[in-house]
Amino acid sequence: MPNIKLMETALPIAPLKIAALDSCKELGQKVDQYIVQFRQDALRESLDSPLFSSYQLDTYLVGCQCPRFGTGEAKGLIHESIRGKDLFIIVDVCNYSLTYTVNGHKNHMSPDDHYQDLKRIISAANGKAHRLNVLMPFLYESRQHKRTKRESLDCALALQELTDMGVDNIITFDAHDPRVQNSIPLHGFDSFNPPYQFIKALLRAEPNLLVDKDHLMIVSPDEGAMHRAVYFSNVTGVNMGMFYKRRDYSTVVKGKNPIVAHEFLGDDIHGKDVIIVDDMISSGESMLDVAKQIKERGAKRVFVCTTFGLFTEGFGIFDDYYNKGYIDRVITTNLTYLPPEAYEKPYFVVADMSKFIALIIDSLNHDITIGKVLNPTDKIHGLLAQHNQRLTSSLG
Repeated sequence: MPNIKLMETALPIAPLKIAALDSCKELGQKVDQYIVQFRQDALRESLDSPLFSSYQLDTYLVGCQCPRFGTGEAKGLIHESIRGKDLFIIVDVCNYSLTYTVNGHKNHMSPDDHYQDLKRIISAANGKAHRLNVLMPFLYESRQHKRTKRESLDCALALQELTDMGVDNIITFDAHDPRVQNSIPLHGFDSFNPPYQFIKALLRAEPNLLVDKDHLMIVSPDEGAMHRAVYFSNVTGVNMGMFYKRRDYSTVVKGKNPIVAHEFLGDDIHGKDVIIVDDMISSGESMLDVAKQIKERGAKRVFVCTTFGLFTEGFGIFDDYYNKGYIDRVITTNLTYLPPEAYEKPYFVVADMSKFIALIIDSLNHDITIGKVLNPTDKIHGLLAQHNQRLTSSLG
């Protein structure tokens, strides 16, 4: 939580405006409601000053859209003045539910389409806004963050293109590799992680979960997610293990080398609840194979925590693994589009990120430190202390 007293004494860098693209209208509305609430509750003595004339509003959302011509070409429109404003543009590049027509054919919007729409809104705003900030929960092309042999370096190119267009700050979540910010060393780049929201959602779904070394373990599904698992295990005070992927590097299937087997390194899992932590679920095959192996090693319950639930192959395989008892919960955030059927699944839990995003935007608008937002350790310790106290009193 940022320093509220510091926020109440700081001046906003400029009047706040939020442009939530069609890809994340619902998330943008929730964020806006929280900021309205924060500012209505603000204990400011100087709200009568002209400096705060637009500080407390009924909404900070600005109308914007990207209508398309019959050919599929588009343009960006902003429906009110944003001159002199601190503009935050929010886009979900993974929202495949939106469609448009190309010569009479229906097209589902791809990440490329959403990225182009983002640039159109930046183009419509540029030269007028006081500051441009892009909030892109799933970083566009973040899985193409490094170059091997003769291939494109898409994520770095996109970041450079956005800053060349006048973007001052880029805000994302759980970047696949945060080192990609080295491509724009003179501009703002922040990657936030949601461990507090994960633990809060898990404890709400499983109120009797025992968080100690004898009953719980954190597992990384591969070497790439190690840093997440290490943080989780340290902050919860439990042990961790990891799987590493043995791949067949002689073949390429769907753009990647197929996984031959998952090998486990770590303590005995038998009888313990296990939390698997990763940044995303795409098709889910790799994650679910890990969950199955954990269950076969005698785990009591298996909880999957992932920042981005993309579910590119649908929910059939998750339903199957849940019915077979391999997974007990899948916890993911609402940072990317989730189809309505997801909310009907008995194993599905959503970690709401809208309040967190509102705190980030409000802090940046006041130009105050976000160190405490970046490091949620104290909040997690407080949450676990409350949980353990409640468990102790209920058992007593």
